[in-house]
Parts: sequence; C-alpha cells; structure tokens
Amino acid sequence: MKIKFPIHPILGLLLISLLSSFSPKNTQAIRFDFYGDTVELEVDDAFKTSFSGPLSLESVTAFYEKLNAGNYESLIKKMLFYKEQYKLDDWLYYQLIRRTAQSISPKGENYTAYTIYKWFLLCKSGYNATLQVTDGKILFYVQSDEVIYDIPYHFKDGKQYVCLNYHDYGSMIDFDQEKFTELPIHIPGAEKAFSYKINQLPSFKPEDYLEKDLLFNIYQTEYHLKIKLNPQIKTIFANYPVVDYASYFNIPLSKETYSSLIPLLKQNVKGLNAKNGVDYLMRFTRYAFLFEKDADVFGKEKRFTPEQTLLYEYSDCEDRAALFFYLVKEIYNLPMIVLSYPKHITIAVKLDKPVGTPIVYNGDQYTICEPTPQKQDVLIGQMLPSLRKVPYEIVYAYAPLYK
Repeated sequence: MKIKFPIHPILGLLLISLLSSFSPKNTQAIRFDFYGDTVELEVDDAFKTSFSGPLSLESVTAFYEKLNAGNYESLIKKMLFYKEQYKLDDWLYYQLIRRTAQSISPKGENYTAYTIYKWFLLCKSGYNATLQVTDGKILFYVQSDEVIYDIPYHFKDGKQYVCLNYHDYGSMIDFDQEKFTELPIHIPGAEKAFSYKINQLPSFKPEDYLEKDLLFNIYQTEYHLKIKLNPQIKTIFANYPVVDYASYFNIPLSKETYSSLIPLLKQNVKGLNAKNGVDYLMRFTRYAFLFEKDADVFGKEKRFTPEQTLLYEYSDCEDRAALFFYLVKEIYNLPMIVLSYPKHITIAVKLDKPVGTPIVYNGDQYTICEPTPQKQDVLIGQMLPSLRKVPYEIVYAYAPLYK
C-alpha cells in the first residue's frame, strides 16, 4: 500500500519556485568594455528578433510590437542601474544604449533594426524620442530643450526634437525632396527631455592613457610638459553636436588628464600675481598647439571640448578659447566673458585692475586675453587690430560662486 504525504500549499509554491530557479534561462549574456568599466547585461531571447523590410511605417510598427512583447524590463532596469552607478549624463547613457543595441543587433548587419533598438531602449528608459521614415531611410529624434546646432530638428506640440543619427547618412539628406513620416506610437512614461550637458567623463583605466609632449616658449623660456590623454575621448565626442558655449566650455577634463596637467600649470604660475598667471595661461594655450581651421581639417564647424583641444594635433580659435576658459576657471576661478565676432572667438577676464582698453559688461571691466596665435605678438589687454571696429556679441558670461 502506498502512503501519500500531503504537501502544504505554501511549501508547494516554494518547491515550484526552487525548481524553476534551476531551469535553463532563455537569456543571453552580453558583455563589453564601456570606457574602462565592464558592462554585463542579460538579454531575453524573446527580445532578440529580426527586422523584415522593406522599410515602412507598417514594418517598423510590427518590429516594435515584437520588441514590446518581449521580456525587456530587467535589461532596462540593469542599464538604468549602470547609469546611476557611474553617474552617466544623458549623452554618455546614450553611448551605453548604442553599445547595447550593437551587441543585440549589429549596425552593419541591419541598420534599421539597430536604430529601432536604440529608440526603443531610450524610450523605455523614460526619454521622449520618435522615429521618422521615408523610402530607405529612418531618422531617430529625441526631445531636447537645449540649443543645438548643425543637426536637423523640428518642433512638435511646442517641443523641440533633434536628430541623433543624421551623421549615419553623411549629413546629406535633402529634406525638401525627401518627406519623412513619423511613427504614430506613443510609449507610456517616455516623457523626459534629453540633455547634452556633460558634467563628468568616465573613469578610464589609467593604462588606456597615452603621453603627449607639449613644447612651447614663453618670454624666451622654454617649457616642456608631459600630459596624459585618452584616445577614447575622440570616440565619445565623434558625433557630439555643436552646443551652446556655456555647455561645452564647462565640459571637464578626465581624471588622469586633469591630474597630469593642472598641477603642473599651478606650479608654473606659483608666485605670480593673477595678471601674470593669466598671461602665462593665455600664452600656453596660444603656443602649445598648432592652429588650423575646422573647415580645413573636418570640412565643417566642430567645437572641441578642452580635452579634445589637448588631444588633437590642430585646433582653432573656439577650441583654444574653451581650453583657456577652463584653465583660468580651474586655477584662478575669475569672472570671464566670451566675445563672439563674425569670424573669431576670444575671452576677456575680470582682473583686480584691468589691463589695456577693457570690455565693460554689466558695469564691470574685463581684460581681453587672446589665446589664439596671431601674426604679431598680442599682449594681454590688447585687442586684435583687425577687430577694433568690428561688432561683437557676448555669448557667455561666467560668474564664480564664491563661498
């Protein structure tokens, strides 16, 4: 005779849960290096699907419905965890999304699927983004409240949407000839505006840095600085658009670059008053790098962050203005204004006593400091002769927060 032992309902549920934990998961682990940190994510098999064209609103909608029916919640949760853990600004979080989409559906195999995955992951992360399609092309827009230049944008319901993938088409779309239609899908919770402001760069591995020698001469004294730079900075900002001066002038240096440069410059200006120290920084920025216009190097306007100016071989007046601004801010933290002429950018600094003919702004006097090399030696406080009668605009004013 068989004896039956009754199983309590709660114990039964625990047993089922325990057994299910040993069952094979229908997930795939993806792992990649993200600027010095190893990112590990689990992607459910149901979330990995293929796109079948041709490209149309109907085919994109069908692909979205497949993704939306898959198990993606844990993936989004883990990505947002990384965003919080590494304090990723929106632009760097978007780079994480790009890398994740590339691991799931490589760009080179199916560009449409790769783009839809990026859009889906960004929306499910809470950002307001849209897709537009035309014959053979798909554009990915994100809502942003900031002033962004050199990429397409449009307004919808009073909000600005800027294009994230225009560069993938060589920045050569004729919007008068090609009419795009927006995908009529609203994703609940996707309401957050995207910001291009960068407050922190990744914590790159120290071994990923290269050393660069900077040789320059100031008042017949030769200086030799050896600084550390990370080539991955080029990747981060490869498709970064032209943003307003306040945003890109304040993008910080990475940790190793900062530690290799700022203490050396502080040592070199030690014992100098603010005027002479600022003059040193002006001449360092002027003579430590080769000058070349963006149009000749990149074929278009491209504003460098301070670290890009240190990294690249050539830079123009805007790039040097950004670097000089950053150095003065870090070492002296003085009020500054950015002067924009039709074909030139320069900086004026508020010193205790103005030098030369000052620029008056809001009742304060600022000293012109020209960080770009000129045919003749331009002293601190001297305006370029060619600009003396040229109108300018003050495009950014920096006021330190004194404690």
